[in-house]
Amino acid sequence: MDHAGTAWIMVATALVLLMTLPGLALFYGGLVRARNVLGTFMQTYTIACLMSVLWLACGYSIAFGGGGSGIWGGLDRIFLLGVTPETLSGALPEYVFFAFQMTFAIITPALIVGAYVERIGFNFVLVLSGLWMLLCYAPVAHWVWGGGILADGGIFGANGVKDFAGGIVVHETAGIAALVIAFFLGPRKDDNKPPHNPGFVMVGAALLWVGWFGFNGGSQLAADGGAASAITVTHISAAAASLAWAALEKIRYGKSSLVGIVTGTIAGLASITPASGFVTPIEALVIGAVAGVICQYGCGLVKDVMKIDDSLDVFAVHGIGGIFGTIMIAVFVPDSSWVAQVGSLVIVGVFTLVITAILVKLVALVFPLRLSEEDEMVGLDMATHGERAYDLTS
Repeated sequence: MDHAGTAWIMVATALVLLMTLPGLALFYGGLVRARNVLGTFMQTYTIACLMSVLWLACGYSIAFGGGGSGIWGGLDRIFLLGVTPETLSGALPEYVFFAFQMTFAIITPALIVGAYVERIGFNFVLVLSGLWMLLCYAPVAHWVWGGGILADGGIFGANGVKDFAGGIVVHETAGIAALVIAFFLGPRKDDNKPPHNPGFVMVGAALLWVGWFGFNGGSQLAADGGAASAITVTHISAAAASLAWAALEKIRYGKSSLVGIVTGTIAGLASITPASGFVTPIEALVIGAVAGVICQYGCGLVKDVMKIDDSLDVFAVHGIGGIFGTIMIAVFVPDSSWVAQVGSLVIVGVFTLVITAILVKLVALVFPLRLSEEDEMVGLDMATHGERAYDLTS
Protein backbone atom coordinates (compact mmCIF):
# COMPACT_ATOMS: atom_id res chain seq x y z
CA MET A 1 0.00 0.00 0.00
CA ASP A 2 1.14 3.50 -0.90
CA HIS A 3 0.52 5.33 2.38
CA ALA A 4 1.16 8.83 1.01
CA GLY A 5 -1.06 8.14 -1.99
CA THR A 6 -3.78 6.73 0.24
CA ALA A 7 -3.77 9.83 2.42
CA TRP A 8 -3.95 12.11 -0.62
CA ILE A 9 -6.82 10.22 -2.28
CA MET A 10 -8.78 10.32 0.98
CA VAL A 11 -8.39 14.11 0.97
CA ALA A 12 -9.23 14.23 -2.74
CA THR A 13 -12.40 12.23 -2.08
CA ALA A 14 -13.56 14.84 0.42
CA LEU A 15 -12.72 17.62 -2.05
CA VAL A 16 -14.77 16.04 -4.84
CA LEU A 17 -17.75 15.56 -2.51
CA LEU A 18 -17.36 19.23 -1.59
CA MET A 19 -17.90 20.04 -5.25
CA THR A 20 -21.46 18.68 -5.09
CA LEU A 21 -22.25 19.44 -1.45
CA PRO A 22 -22.34 22.36 -1.06
CA GLY A 23 -20.52 23.68 -4.16
CA LEU A 24 -22.85 22.67 -6.98
CA ALA A 25 -25.93 23.12 -4.80
CA LEU A 26 -25.02 26.75 -4.08
CA PHE A 27 -23.96 27.42 -7.67
CA TYR A 28 -27.25 26.17 -9.08
CA GLY A 29 -29.35 27.43 -6.16
CA GLY A 30 -28.15 30.98 -6.68
CA LEU A 31 -28.96 30.89 -10.39
CA VAL A 32 -32.64 29.99 -9.97
CA ARG A 33 -35.43 32.20 -8.66
CA ALA A 34 -36.09 32.51 -4.95
CA ARG A 35 -39.14 30.26 -5.06
CA ASN A 36 -37.05 27.34 -6.38
CA VAL A 37 -33.83 27.53 -4.37
CA LEU A 38 -34.73 24.85 -1.81
CA GLY A 39 -36.07 22.58 -4.54
CA THR A 40 -32.74 22.86 -6.33
CA PHE A 41 -30.85 22.17 -3.09
CA MET A 42 -33.11 19.16 -2.46
CA GLN A 43 -32.55 17.67 -5.89
CA THR A 44 -28.77 17.98 -5.57
CA TYR A 45 -28.64 16.68 -1.99
CA THR A 46 -30.93 13.72 -2.58
CA ILE A 47 -29.10 12.72 -5.75
CA ALA A 48 -25.88 12.62 -3.71
CA CYS A 49 -27.48 10.27 -1.20
CA LEU A 50 -29.14 8.03 -3.79
CA MET A 51 -26.06 7.69 -6.00
CA SER A 52 -23.99 6.68 -2.97
CA VAL A 53 -26.31 3.76 -2.19
CA LEU A 54 -26.61 2.68 -5.82
CA TRP A 55 -22.84 2.91 -6.31
CA LEU A 56 -22.41 0.49 -3.40
CA ALA A 57 -25.18 -1.80 -4.62
CA CYS A 58 -23.93 -2.33 -8.17
CA GLY A 59 -22.69 0.88 -9.84
CA TYR A 60 -19.09 0.37 -8.74
CA SER A 61 -19.12 -3.23 -9.91
CA ILE A 62 -20.54 -2.28 -13.32
CA ALA A 63 -17.79 0.31 -13.75
CA PHE A 64 -14.78 -1.34 -12.10
CA GLY A 65 -15.62 -4.97 -11.40
CA GLY A 66 -13.35 -7.61 -12.82
CA GLY A 67 -15.90 -10.25 -13.72
CA GLY A 68 -17.38 -8.74 -16.84
CA SER A 69 -16.15 -7.84 -20.32
CA GLY A 70 -15.16 -4.81 -22.37
CA ILE A 71 -18.76 -3.62 -22.15
CA TRP A 72 -19.31 -3.82 -18.41
CA GLY A 73 -17.48 -4.81 -15.27
CA GLY A 74 -19.85 -7.52 -14.10
CA LEU A 75 -21.31 -8.04 -10.64
CA ASP A 76 -18.43 -9.47 -8.67
CA ARG A 77 -18.13 -6.31 -6.55
CA ILE A 78 -21.82 -5.72 -5.69
CA PHE A 79 -22.13 -4.30 -2.18
CA LEU A 80 -18.31 -4.60 -2.02
CA LEU A 81 -18.65 -8.30 -1.31
CA GLY A 82 -15.25 -9.82 -0.63
CA VAL A 83 -13.57 -6.44 -0.11
CA THR A 84 -11.76 -5.92 3.21
CA PRO A 85 -9.58 -3.10 4.56
CA GLU A 86 -6.59 -5.09 3.31
CA THR A 87 -7.88 -5.43 -0.26
CA LEU A 88 -5.88 -3.28 -2.67
CA SER A 89 -6.77 -1.59 -5.94
CA GLY A 90 -3.34 -0.91 -7.36
CA ALA A 91 -1.42 0.61 -4.46
CA LEU A 92 -4.54 1.95 -2.72
CA PRO A 93 -7.02 0.28 -0.38
CA GLU A 94 -9.99 -0.62 -2.56
CA TYR A 95 -12.28 1.14 -0.08
CA VAL A 96 -10.45 4.40 -0.88
CA PHE A 97 -10.66 3.84 -4.65
CA PHE A 98 -14.36 2.96 -4.28
CA ALA A 99 -15.07 6.14 -2.31
CA PHE A 100 -13.12 8.38 -4.67
CA GLN A 101 -14.92 7.02 -7.72
CA MET A 102 -18.25 7.26 -5.86
CA THR A 103 -17.89 11.04 -5.67
CA PHE A 104 -17.63 11.12 -9.47
CA ALA A 105 -20.79 9.02 -9.75
CA ILE A 106 -22.46 11.55 -7.45
CA ILE A 107 -21.50 14.74 -9.25
CA THR A 108 -22.19 13.56 -12.81
CA PRO A 109 -25.99 13.18 -12.49
CA ALA A 110 -26.00 16.19 -10.14
CA LEU A 111 -24.53 18.32 -12.94
CA ILE A 112 -27.58 17.50 -15.07
CA VAL A 113 -29.83 19.21 -12.49
CA GLY A 114 -28.91 22.57 -14.03
CA ALA A 115 -30.75 21.70 -17.25
CA TYR A 116 -34.17 21.09 -15.74
CA VAL A 117 -34.41 23.24 -12.61
CA GLU A 118 -37.68 25.05 -11.77
CA ARG A 119 -40.08 22.83 -13.73
CA ILE A 120 -39.50 19.09 -13.19
CA GLY A 121 -41.13 16.50 -10.94
CA PHE A 122 -39.05 15.42 -7.94
CA ASN A 123 -39.91 11.69 -8.20
CA PHE A 124 -38.99 11.77 -11.88
CA VAL A 125 -35.60 13.30 -11.04
CA LEU A 126 -34.71 10.58 -8.55
CA VAL A 127 -35.78 7.61 -10.67
CA LEU A 128 -34.21 8.97 -13.85
CA SER A 129 -30.96 9.92 -12.10
CA GLY A 130 -30.58 6.50 -10.51
CA LEU A 131 -31.24 4.58 -13.72
CA TRP A 132 -29.05 6.94 -15.74
CA MET A 133 -26.09 6.52 -13.42
CA LEU A 134 -26.33 2.73 -13.58
CA LEU A 135 -27.13 2.34 -17.29
CA CYS A 136 -25.20 5.25 -18.82
CA TYR A 137 -22.51 6.65 -16.52
CA ALA A 138 -21.24 3.38 -15.03
CA PRO A 139 -20.83 1.58 -18.39
CA VAL A 140 -19.03 4.57 -19.91
CA ALA A 141 -16.74 4.73 -16.86
CA HIS A 142 -15.90 1.08 -17.49
CA TRP A 143 -15.24 1.66 -21.19
CA VAL A 144 -12.77 4.46 -20.50
CA TRP A 145 -11.33 3.87 -17.01
CA GLY A 146 -12.16 0.24 -16.21
CA GLY A 147 -10.23 -1.40 -19.04
CA GLY A 148 -13.21 -1.50 -21.37
CA ILE A 149 -13.65 -1.12 -25.10
CA LEU A 150 -12.34 2.45 -25.39
CA ALA A 151 -9.25 1.97 -23.21
CA ASP A 152 -5.81 0.76 -24.30
CA GLY A 153 -6.18 -2.60 -25.98
CA GLY A 154 -9.82 -1.97 -26.87
CA ILE A 155 -11.38 -1.14 -30.21
CA PHE A 156 -8.75 1.54 -30.92
CA GLY A 157 -5.85 -0.82 -30.33
CA ALA A 158 -2.91 -0.24 -28.04
CA ASN A 159 -3.39 3.54 -28.04
CA GLY A 160 -6.86 3.96 -26.59
CA VAL A 161 -8.67 7.13 -25.56
CA LYS A 162 -7.06 9.50 -23.08
CA ASP A 163 -9.48 11.02 -20.56
CA PHE A 164 -7.59 11.81 -17.39
CA ALA A 165 -10.41 12.92 -15.10
CA GLY A 166 -13.68 12.87 -17.01
CA GLY A 167 -14.02 15.04 -20.11
CA ILE A 168 -15.91 12.16 -21.72
CA VAL A 169 -16.99 10.11 -18.72
CA VAL A 170 -18.36 13.06 -16.71
CA HIS A 171 -18.76 16.20 -18.78
CA GLU A 172 -19.79 14.88 -22.18
CA THR A 173 -22.29 12.42 -20.73
CA ALA A 174 -23.79 15.00 -18.36
CA GLY A 175 -23.92 17.68 -21.05
CA ILE A 176 -25.65 15.52 -23.66
CA ALA A 177 -28.06 14.06 -21.10
CA ALA A 178 -28.90 17.60 -19.99
CA LEU A 179 -29.69 18.60 -23.57
CA VAL A 180 -31.94 15.58 -24.11
CA ILE A 181 -33.89 16.05 -20.88
CA ALA A 182 -34.34 19.79 -21.50
CA PHE A 183 -35.59 19.04 -25.02
CA PHE A 184 -38.30 16.67 -23.80
CA LEU A 185 -39.16 18.89 -20.84
CA GLY A 186 -39.74 22.06 -22.84
CA PRO A 187 -38.99 25.65 -21.81
CA ARG A 188 -39.85 27.33 -18.54
CA LYS A 189 -42.99 29.44 -18.51
CA ASP A 190 -41.01 32.51 -17.49
CA ASP A 191 -37.33 32.11 -18.31
CA ASN A 192 -36.13 35.70 -18.44
CA LYS A 193 -35.72 36.33 -14.73
CA PRO A 194 -32.20 37.01 -13.42
CA PRO A 195 -30.48 34.78 -10.84
CA HIS A 196 -31.96 35.45 -7.42
CA ASN A 197 -28.61 35.36 -5.57
CA PRO A 198 -25.38 35.92 -7.55
CA GLY A 199 -23.49 35.73 -4.25
CA PHE A 200 -24.53 32.07 -3.87
CA VAL A 201 -23.34 31.49 -7.43
CA MET A 202 -19.89 32.91 -6.70
CA VAL A 203 -19.49 30.97 -3.45
CA GLY A 204 -20.60 27.77 -5.16
CA ALA A 205 -18.18 28.33 -8.04
CA ALA A 206 -15.34 29.00 -5.61
CA LEU A 207 -16.05 25.72 -3.81
CA LEU A 208 -16.15 23.92 -7.14
CA TRP A 209 -12.79 25.45 -8.08
CA VAL A 210 -11.17 24.29 -4.82
CA GLY A 211 -12.81 20.87 -5.06
CA TRP A 212 -11.55 20.46 -8.62
CA PHE A 213 -8.02 20.09 -7.26
CA GLY A 214 -9.21 16.79 -5.80
CA PHE A 215 -11.15 15.95 -8.95
CA ASN A 216 -8.16 16.30 -11.29
CA GLY A 217 -5.22 15.95 -8.90
CA GLY A 218 -6.77 12.90 -7.28
CA SER A 219 -7.23 11.21 -10.64
CA GLN A 220 -3.47 10.58 -10.67
CA LEU A 221 -4.26 8.08 -7.87
CA ALA A 222 -0.91 8.89 -6.26
CA ALA A 223 0.78 11.70 -4.34
CA ASP A 224 3.46 12.53 -6.88
CA GLY A 225 4.59 15.01 -9.53
CA GLY A 226 1.75 14.01 -11.84
CA ALA A 227 -0.81 15.04 -9.24
CA ALA A 228 1.04 18.32 -8.67
CA SER A 229 1.07 19.02 -12.41
CA ALA A 230 -2.65 18.24 -12.71
CA ILE A 231 -3.51 20.69 -9.92
CA THR A 232 -1.34 23.41 -11.44
CA VAL A 233 -2.78 23.20 -14.96
CA THR A 234 -6.30 22.98 -13.52
CA HIS A 235 -5.87 26.30 -11.75
CA ILE A 236 -4.29 28.02 -14.76
CA SER A 237 -7.07 26.93 -17.11
CA ALA A 238 -9.77 28.09 -14.71
CA ALA A 239 -8.16 31.52 -14.30
CA ALA A 240 -7.61 31.98 -18.05
CA ALA A 241 -11.18 30.98 -18.90
CA SER A 242 -12.59 33.33 -16.25
CA LEU A 243 -10.71 36.29 -17.70
CA ALA A 244 -11.56 35.35 -21.28
CA TRP A 245 -15.29 35.05 -20.45
CA ALA A 246 -15.32 38.39 -18.64
CA ALA A 247 -13.43 40.12 -21.46
CA LEU A 248 -15.78 38.73 -24.10
CA GLU A 249 -18.78 39.87 -22.05
CA LYS A 250 -17.31 43.36 -21.89
CA ILE A 251 -16.84 43.40 -25.67
CA ARG A 252 -20.29 42.01 -26.44
CA TYR A 253 -22.44 43.71 -23.79
CA GLY A 254 -20.38 46.57 -22.39
CA LYS A 255 -20.17 45.05 -18.90
CA SER A 256 -18.55 42.05 -17.23
CA SER A 257 -20.81 40.26 -14.73
CA LEU A 258 -20.03 38.25 -11.61
CA VAL A 259 -22.20 35.38 -12.82
CA GLY A 260 -20.36 35.54 -16.13
CA ILE A 261 -16.84 35.37 -14.78
CA VAL A 262 -17.60 32.44 -12.48
CA THR A 263 -19.35 30.60 -15.32
CA GLY A 264 -16.12 31.08 -17.23
CA THR A 265 -14.30 29.48 -14.31
CA ILE A 266 -16.43 26.35 -14.59
CA ALA A 267 -15.93 26.28 -18.37
CA GLY A 268 -12.16 26.36 -17.88
CA LEU A 269 -12.31 23.63 -15.25
CA ALA A 270 -14.49 21.36 -17.39
CA SER A 271 -12.25 21.86 -20.41
CA ILE A 272 -8.98 21.06 -18.64
CA THR A 273 -10.41 18.00 -16.88
CA PRO A 274 -9.66 15.40 -19.58
CA ALA A 275 -6.25 16.92 -20.39
CA SER A 276 -5.04 17.77 -16.89
CA GLY A 277 -2.78 14.73 -16.62
CA PHE A 278 -1.10 15.34 -19.98
CA VAL A 279 -0.59 19.04 -20.77
CA THR A 280 1.82 21.77 -19.67
CA PRO A 281 0.84 25.02 -17.92
CA ILE A 282 1.21 26.99 -21.17
CA GLU A 283 -1.04 24.53 -22.98
CA ALA A 284 -3.53 24.80 -20.11
CA LEU A 285 -3.48 28.58 -20.52
CA VAL A 286 -4.49 28.16 -24.17
CA ILE A 287 -7.19 25.60 -23.37
CA GLY A 288 -8.72 27.84 -20.70
CA ALA A 289 -8.62 31.02 -22.77
CA VAL A 290 -10.30 29.36 -25.75
CA ALA A 291 -12.84 27.58 -23.53
CA GLY A 292 -13.95 30.92 -22.04
CA VAL A 293 -14.88 32.06 -25.55
CA ILE A 294 -16.39 28.97 -27.15
CA CYS A 295 -18.47 28.01 -24.12
CA GLN A 296 -19.94 31.52 -23.93
CA TYR A 297 -20.97 31.33 -27.57
CA GLY A 298 -22.23 27.82 -26.86
CA CYS A 299 -24.83 29.26 -24.48
CA GLY A 300 -26.30 31.26 -27.36
CA LEU A 301 -26.14 28.27 -29.67
CA VAL A 302 -28.30 26.15 -27.37
CA LYS A 303 -30.84 28.81 -26.43
CA ASP A 304 -31.10 30.91 -29.59
CA VAL A 305 -30.30 28.47 -32.39
CA MET A 306 -31.35 25.07 -31.02
CA LYS A 307 -34.20 26.68 -29.02
CA ILE A 308 -33.65 24.36 -26.03
CA ASP A 309 -34.07 25.75 -22.52
CA ASP A 310 -31.03 24.17 -20.89
CA SER A 311 -31.72 26.40 -17.91
CA LEU A 312 -28.25 26.80 -16.43
CA ASP A 313 -26.19 26.04 -19.56
CA VAL A 314 -25.06 22.53 -18.65
CA PHE A 315 -24.37 21.48 -22.23
CA ALA A 316 -22.70 24.75 -23.23
CA VAL A 317 -20.34 24.75 -20.24
CA HIS A 318 -19.81 21.09 -19.38
CA GLY A 319 -20.67 19.34 -22.63
CA ILE A 320 -18.85 21.67 -25.00
CA GLY A 321 -16.05 22.20 -22.47
CA GLY A 322 -15.46 18.48 -21.95
CA ILE A 323 -15.59 17.75 -25.68
CA PHE A 324 -13.20 20.60 -26.46
CA GLY A 325 -10.70 19.50 -23.81
CA THR A 326 -10.81 15.92 -25.05
CA ILE A 327 -9.99 17.04 -28.59
CA MET A 328 -7.17 19.27 -27.31
CA ILE A 329 -5.40 16.17 -26.03
CA ALA A 330 -4.97 15.09 -29.64
CA VAL A 331 -3.54 18.54 -30.43
CA PHE A 332 -1.04 18.78 -27.57
CA VAL A 333 -0.14 15.21 -26.56
CA PRO A 334 2.19 13.42 -29.02
CA ASP A 335 1.25 9.83 -28.12
CA SER A 336 -2.50 10.45 -28.35
CA SER A 337 -4.66 9.30 -31.24
CA TRP A 338 -7.08 11.59 -33.10
CA VAL A 339 -9.08 8.51 -34.08
CA ALA A 340 -9.37 7.36 -30.47
CA GLN A 341 -10.20 10.81 -29.10
CA VAL A 342 -12.82 11.76 -31.68
CA GLY A 343 -14.13 8.22 -32.12
CA SER A 344 -14.70 7.85 -28.38
CA LEU A 345 -16.52 11.19 -28.26
CA VAL A 346 -18.85 10.02 -31.03
CA ILE A 347 -19.48 6.59 -29.52
CA VAL A 348 -20.17 7.92 -26.03
CA GLY A 349 -22.21 10.82 -27.39
CA VAL A 350 -24.54 8.60 -29.39
CA PHE A 351 -24.82 6.08 -26.55
CA THR A 352 -25.66 8.81 -24.03
CA LEU A 353 -28.23 10.42 -26.31
CA VAL A 354 -30.03 7.13 -27.00
CA ILE A 355 -29.97 5.81 -23.42
CA THR A 356 -31.11 9.14 -21.96
CA ALA A 357 -33.97 9.50 -24.46
CA ILE A 358 -35.18 5.95 -23.76
CA LEU A 359 -35.00 6.46 -20.00
CA VAL A 360 -36.88 9.78 -20.15
CA LYS A 361 -39.70 8.15 -22.10
CA LEU A 362 -39.88 5.09 -19.85
CA VAL A 363 -39.76 6.94 -16.54
CA ALA A 364 -42.39 9.41 -17.80
CA LEU A 365 -44.81 6.49 -18.17
CA VAL A 366 -44.80 6.13 -14.38
CA PHE A 367 -43.87 9.54 -12.93
CA PRO A 368 -44.89 12.95 -14.29
CA LEU A 369 -42.01 14.58 -16.15
CA ARG A 370 -43.13 18.14 -15.54
CA LEU A 371 -44.83 20.03 -12.74
CA SER A 372 -48.33 21.34 -13.33
CA GLU A 373 -48.48 24.93 -14.53
CA GLU A 374 -49.86 26.00 -11.15
CA ASP A 375 -47.07 24.29 -9.20
CA GLU A 376 -44.46 25.74 -11.54
CA MET A 377 -45.70 29.24 -10.83
CA VAL A 378 -45.85 28.60 -7.07
CA GLY A 379 -42.33 27.17 -7.20
CA LEU A 380 -40.68 23.91 -6.24
CA ASP A 381 -40.07 25.00 -2.66
CA MET A 382 -43.71 25.17 -1.62
CA ALA A 383 -45.36 22.98 -4.26
CA THR A 384 -43.04 20.00 -3.82
CA HIS A 385 -41.40 20.38 -0.42
CA GLY A 386 -43.69 22.68 1.61
CA GLU A 387 -40.87 25.05 2.58
CA ARG A 388 -39.65 28.53 1.75
CA ALA A 389 -36.04 29.66 1.58
CA TYR A 390 -36.90 33.19 2.68
CA ASP A 391 -39.54 34.53 5.04
CA LEU A 392 -40.57 37.68 3.24
CA THR A 393 -43.12 38.62 5.91
CA SER A 394 -40.67 39.04 8.81
